[in-house]
Amino acid sequence: MKQEKKAQEQNSALTPQESAAELRLKHDLIETEGILAATRGRHAIHCLTVIGTIEGHTLAPDNQKTTKYEHVIPQLVDIEEDPEIEGLLVILNTVGGDVEAGLALAELIAGVSKPSATLVLGGGHSIGIPLAVSARRSFVVPTATMTVHPVRHSGMVLGVPQTLRYFEQMQERIVGFVASHSSITAKRFTQLMHNTGELVMDMGTVLNGQQAVEEGLIDALGGLGDALQYLYREIENGGGGPRR
Repeated sequence: MKQEKKAQEQNSALTPQESAAELRLKHDLIETEGILAATRGRHAIHCLTVIGTIEGHTLAPDNQKTTKYEHVIPQLVDIEEDPEIEGLLVILNTVGGDVEAGLALAELIAGVSKPSATLVLGGGHSIGIPLAVSARRSFVVPTATMTVHPVRHSGMVLGVPQTLRYFEQMQERIVGFVASHSSITAKRFTQLMHNTGELVMDMGTVLNGQQAVEEGLIDALGGLGDALQYLYREIENGGGGPRR
């Protein structure tokens, strides 16, 4: 009620021209950046979307939908610093992408001190998995899928032991992060990565929503309402605290 009253007071203080400009800005943010600033429910929840390919140090092709990590990093800093934002909801439908960029965003989300939740819709593949488990509570819809596979690299690769060790170290970072932010063990996650009986052109495992929960990768089956209700409860209970 306090948040709604404050929003109403702010809106009533704006002139028609200022209100129209604010609406256009919100529309542009949603359309161009996929950003929805603090919502107007019981509490101010910032909605952050991770869509398409996670773009890192190199540009993705123009015909691909991308989430640019240099755009997301300042958003997460703003969410942490803004006293009016009470919680964070991350919605994912991603094919994966740059490993270091994905891990950087996952670490930032995990470091947000406010109540946070992730919701996997469609897909949360590859490096999208650390992002999916990075919040305090993760949700997945039954129709979503999550592909677990080893680190891959496109382009020229030097066939030397140092290259293989670099890939191993990168994979260890991913496995360690996922295991420490979910209920799946590092051993089981590695087994899913190295499964050779499921993917035609690769090794790995495809999990649907129910299987992801059964494996302990995701906390619960649920949709948008479930994620928001969790955030509302956490905020009303004082926020903070460990993963649940």
